[in-house]
Amino acid sequence: MTVHFIGAGPGAADLITVRGRDLIAVAPVCLYAGALVPLELLDHCPPGARKVDTANLNLDEIIAELSAAHAAGHDVARLHSGDPSVFSAMAEQMRRLDALEIPYDVTPGVPAYAAAAATLSRELTVPEVGQTVILTRISGSASAMPPGEDLATLGAGQATVVLHLAVQQIDRVVDELVPNYGADCPVAVVAHASRDNELIVRGTLADIAEQVRAANIRRTAVIIVGKVLGATAFRDSHLYSVARRR
Repeated sequence: MTVHFIGAGPGAADLITVRGRDLIAVAPVCLYAGALVPLELLDHCPPGARKVDTANLNLDEIIAELSAAHAAGHDVARLHSGDPSVFSAMAEQMRRLDALEIPYDVTPGVPAYAAAAATLSRELTVPEVGQTVILTRISGSASAMPPGEDLATLGAGQATVVLHLAVQQIDRVVDELVPNYGADCPVAVVAHASRDNELIVRGTLADIAEQVRAANIRRTAVIIVGKVLGATAFRDSHLYSVARRR
């Protein structure tokens, strides 16, 4: 028996890996975050599969479901939105499974920031403009940020910043980034990336907060800040350069 942690993608049902889809198709038990995972993915479950929405379950209840499946010898498809390597709360589940000696593996998925970049038609690493991407959030109702991971510190190098779970505090994001990036720095906010109700707001640090409020974006959004969003005059990548092939 194995618990398969599967990245279910950012929202569009077809943005799941073939491996992830195939694991769902043979697992007798499927646990999924109903508020975030596209329900169409449950159509891949085998007939008679036990399907459990974890949206309203606490960690103990989730582990109880996994333990019950283990006792019955049933594989579990454990679906997480986006890619489970980032902001998925997978680590504490794996820690509990280690203690119970329940085996597991991980199948990556399309992360929300990648879906947002795709809908913006932007590369986040542009030659001589930006080559570093910081994935982060800000402190709030969730766990505190570790020392040195506040936006003022992270933004000192003016790398491209991608913020999850932060759109409700857009004013604070702006206040903490303006000193390093300047009020004219390009910003894009993508809500519900890849979904039918996807919404894109573009602006600068000077006006993005007002635009977010006007668009009534309150959750399930990615904020991208950096010069790469507005870059047009940049050198070609060395990857395909003539000089590289001489």
